[in-house]
Amino acid sequence: MSARSKVAAYQSTAVQGDVAAADPHRLVAMLLDGAMQCLSTARMCMERGDIVRKAQLLHRCVHIIAELNGSLDHKNGGELASNLAALYEYMMRQVLRANLENKESYLTEVMSLLGEVRSAWIAIGPEVRMLAQPPGRVE
Repeated sequence: MSARSKVAAYQSTAVQGDVAAADPHRLVAMLLDGAMQCLSTARMCMERGDIVRKAQLLHRCVHIIAELNGSLDHKNGGELASNLAALYEYMMRQVLRANLENKESYLTEVMSLLGEVRSAWIAIGPEVRMLAQPPGRVE
């Protein structure tokens, strides 16, 4: 096993451990971080001309954003959930356009939008965690 393979295996194990220990709020933050990381690396691949790796990363990013979209609670989320769904759909289209047209500007826009969603999500973290705790449990 090469050193690179060992590092990848370690990182995969570490991420799996983080996922297993994460609360739902943290899982969404991890998805947002993962999507942003894919976009950042894909942008570097564009600069280097690594088309195959760029396409793989952008494909993964679309799947992550689709997962975020699928996790929305439309019944209880009302207008906010609907607005986020529309935003996620837009982001997926922009990522696909970036891949087809090889334009970094689309990736930059989506990274900015994801960053704003992530900031808002992190800001509401304590409130969400309090609502998710079973009665009588204090952390």
